Amino acid sequence: MPNEASIRDELAALYQVHRRQLLHTATRILGSRDLADDVVQDTYLKLLEGPSPKNVREPVAYLFQTVRHLSIDYHRRRALESRLFAGQEDGQYAVSESVAEDAAVSHQALALAVQALATMSARTRRAFELHRFEGCTQRDVARELGVSTTLVNFMIRDADVALNSCREYLLPG
Repeated sequence: MPNEASIRDELAALYQVHRRQLLHTATRILGSRDLADDVVQDTYLKLLEGPSPKNVREPVAYLFQTVRHLSIDYHRRRALESRLFAGQEDGQYAVSESVAEDAAVSHQALALAVQALATMSARTRRAFELHRFEGCTQRDVARELGVSTTLVNFMIRDADVALNSCREYLLPG
């Protein structure tokens, strides 16, 4: 089993080799090369300063997944901040009037999603979480759960149907 230093060294070397592609990936998500450059740099710092990842089977895929996750987090944070802070007055931010409504709708959506996930079998829920939230391929999910990729496809489809009914309830018409 490789030690933490060798994992970091390998990831740092792969980062250098794939930096342009990582930057392209972040740019596609964020729509800004400057923001993407910040996220890719944050990825590098996370590799060097953060806890060393354990059991990385595909280091290149790990790098790209890290960039995707950080890009999506950054994008979500910027969207939330733009909704929360409508404008500036005398150096003070004014909270947007739609924040309470957005929070109530988000809370309701989350509650419905939790209910929908609770109705699924543990295996179906885990397949959905691995695929949708953790970005695993269906083949990886199948390997993790010890089932066929066809079964994983059906489990994810069933979970999507349940969550789509939540979406239809929240967004009728």
